Amino acid sequence: MMKALRDPQRLLSGGLAAIRAQFGVPAGFAPQVLAAAEAAARRVPDGHADRTGVPFVTLDPASSTDLDQAFAIEVAGADLILRYAIADVAWFVADDDPLDVDAWARGTTTYLPDGKAGLYPPALAEGAASLLPSGPRPAIVLTVRIDPAGGVRLDGAERALIRSRAKLAYATVLDADLPAGFAELARRIDAAETARGAARVEPPQQEVETDAAGRFHLQFRPRRPAEDRNAALSLAANLAVADALYRAGTGLFRVMARPDARAELRLRGTARAFGLDWAEDAALEDFERTLDPAIPRDAAFMLAVRRAGQGASYVPYRSGVQPWHAAMAATYAHATAPLRRLADRYVLRAVLAVANGQAVPERVSAAFEELPAVMARAEARDGQIDRAVIDLAETALLAGQEGAPFAAVVTDVADNGARIQLCDLPVVARVPARDVQPGLRIGVRLLAADPERRTLKFERTG
Repeated sequence: MMKALRDPQRLLSGGLAAIRAQFGVPAGFAPQVLAAAEAAARRVPDGHADRTGVPFVTLDPASSTDLDQAFAIEVAGADLILRYAIADVAWFVADDDPLDVDAWARGTTTYLPDGKAGLYPPALAEGAASLLPSGPRPAIVLTVRIDPAGGVRLDGAERALIRSRAKLAYATVLDADLPAGFAELARRIDAAETARGAARVEPPQQEVETDAAGRFHLQFRPRRPAEDRNAALSLAANLAVADALYRAGTGLFRVMARPDARAELRLRGTARAFGLDWAEDAALEDFERTLDPAIPRDAAFMLAVRRAGQGASYVPYRSGVQPWHAAMAATYAHATAPLRRLADRYVLRAVLAVANGQAVPERVSAAFEELPAVMARAEARDGQIDRAVIDLAETALLAGQEGAPFAAVVTDVADNGARIQLCDLPVVARVPARDVQPGLRIGVRLLAADPERRTLKFERTG
C-alpha cells in the first residue's frame, strides 16, 4: 500500500527540518573530523591478504552507497562456504582519533527521507571504506561454513583486499546475477531457524521515501525475496561470530526476551479477533512462521507481537551467562554493518583476534562494557525520529480532509484508546474507543490533522 504525498506548502520539507532540530541530528561533520576522514581515505592498505580474485558481489537497495558487505559462495562437499567481506572500518579509524570520538557521540547512522546523518563522513562511508565495485577495498573476510542442516561455523577471519564484481539491487537483481548457492544457503539457514524454534519473521515496514522526482511516498513496504535471502547470509555470519566469541569468553551480544505468558495470552485473544487460526498446542514462534506479511490481518498481528515483546539490547560477555535472542532462538551478535553501527567495529576487531589465536585488545574489551549504553541511546533516538517522520507524513497526507469519513481496523487496545489502521491509506492512529477488540472493522471521522504538531485526531462513527 503506497500513497504519494503532494507537498505544495512544504509541510514535509519544513517538518523534516524541525525533526532534525528537535532530535539534534547533526547537519554535517566538524572540520577536524572531515580532515581525519580525508587523511584516512588516502591510506594505502598494508597487511591485507590479496583476495581480489574472489568473485564478490554486493546486494543492497539501489540508492545505497555505504556498502558494508560483499559475499561469495562456494561448494565444499556437502557444505557451503560463505566468504563474507565486511568493510574494514577499524583499519581506517584509530582509537581516540577525531573519527572515533565523533562516532561514539553518534552511535549509528540516522536515516531520514531527505538524507542521512552518517556515522562516518562520506569520504569513508561512501568512498574508501565502502565495498563499491570501483576498485580494491580493504575488508575483514569471514569464512563461514554452512552444513546441510543449516548449522554454521566460523572457519576463519582475515584482513584482505577484495574487489566487488557488481553492485546488485534488491528491486532489479536476477537469480542469474547471484552466486550459485545463494538460494540454497538461505534455505538452509531458514530450515535451521525452524528447527530451533526461531521466529525471525519481518512485518512490513511503515516508511516514508523520496523518489527520483522528489515526491514523498508513505507506504507499507513488504520485503522482497532477495532481501530476505540476503538477510540470511548476514544472519549466518552473525551467528558464527557470536558462537566463536562466546566460546572464547569475550564479545558483545544482541539479546531479546520473548513475550511473557500474560502477553502471549493477550496475543491469543488478538489472533482470535483477527480470525487467525492459532492452534492451542502451537507455540507462538511456530504460529508466527505461518503468517504472510502481505496479508493485512497477518501483518497487523505480526506488529502486535513486536509490541508485546521486549525490545532488543546489547550485553557484554559474562561468565556463566548465556546471552539469548528470543527471535533468533540463539546466541547472536551484530558484526556485519560497521559503517552504520558503532558496536560492529569492535565486535569485528574481537573476532579477528579470536580467529587468529590472538588476545582481544584491551581497548576492545573495555568498549564492550561501554557500548550497551551508547547503542541504547542511539537506537532510542533513531526510533523516535522514525516515528516522528511517519507522524509527519500521516498528518501531511490527511491535512485538509478534516470531517472526512474513513474505514479502519482496530489493531490494538490500550487504556488511552484503540490503535487503528485505516483500510485505504497507510496510516496508523489512535481513536477514543474502549468497547472494541482487535480485528474489529469500524468507521471513524477525521477531526484534525496538524502537521506542525504531527498529531491526528479521529472520532469513532460506527
